[in-house]
Parts: sequence; C-alpha cells; structure tokens
Amino acid sequence: MKIYFAASIAGGRKFLPVYERMVAYLKASGHTVPTEHIVAPDVLDQENQFTAEQIYRRDVEWLQESRAMIAEISNPSLGVGYEICYALDFNKPVLALYQRGLFISRMMTGNDRPGLRVVEYGDESEWRALMDQFTGALR
Repeated sequence: MKIYFAASIAGGRKFLPVYERMVAYLKASGHTVPTEHIVAPDVLDQENQFTAEQIYRRDVEWLQESRAMIAEISNPSLGVGYEICYALDFNKPVLALYQRGLFISRMMTGNDRPGLRVVEYGDESEWRALMDQFTGALR
C-alpha cells in the first residue's frame, strides 16, 4: 500500500531518528513510501534542485496517489498541517502520531473530522502497533 509519510523538515529535525525508524518500519512492512526522502539528513540540499512550485505539485500528486497518510506531528510544522488538511480534503485517512507528554495544537487534538485519528505514543512498540492497526483497517 502507498502511504504518504509526513514529518517536519523546515520546522526542525529534532525527531529525525524517529522519522527514520518509522519510514523504515513502513517499508519493512511492505508499504511504499513516496516521501521517504524526508528522512535523509540532507533533504533540504536535495530539494534545492527543485522550485517551490515543483515540490508543491509533486507532493500533492503523491498525496493523491497514496492510500493514506501517516504524520509524525511531535514537532510543529506548517507544511505537515497543510498536508493533513489536503489529505482529508482528498478523503485520505490520516493517522497523526505524537510523543506522549508533548503539547500539541488543539486544532489537532480537538479535531473530530472523519478520517483523522490523532494519537500519542510512548515508545516504538506503541507507534508500530498504532501503524499496524491503522494500515490493517485499510486493507
């Protein structure tokens, strides 16, 4: 299944090791992740070869082609929030995960829009189980 993975790039890379493990887990589980490049430490350098318009069009196309979205939202990101709204507008189910104990915008945690599930996790075994449950329900 094609899963669009979203996580902070320009907003900060504090959680990069978690993003890397999440993308690796999705791929090891047999999913295609068109956005896997976002876990590269040099993603900003890689994306400098494209215009902002090219990146926007590419990402919207990938989102439209994907079955669902999984977003790691522990680090606030304007782009990720925008992508989540797009996914919901495209009727794509969204699983938004964040580390337990962090303050997350109430625009996310209070959102009861159909198709959006916002869940906290404590450790890797928890987010793996949440991803498995989410993707399993899509089959």
